[in-house]
Amino acid sequence: MYFRRLADTRIDRDLKQKEVAAILNMSPEVYRRYEKGLREIPVWALLKLADYYQTSTDYLLGRTDDPSAPRA
Repeated sequence: MYFRRLADTRIDRDLKQKEVAAILNMSPEVYRRYEKGLREIPVWALLKLADYYQTSTDYLLGRTDDPSAPRA
């Protein structure tokens, strides 16, 4: 499930949910619900996280296990 990948990616970068929520300009409670799978993450937030983490949306969604960003 993609929400587990969101949490794992954040933890791998030693970030707190509060910090990621600030990057997305939302409350920590809303972001926590994305990581818990209680709400679906909006496309704009997924894109912003992929850019921030320098990875692909497919990686964050669990569609691939390759975290490298796509090459242009």
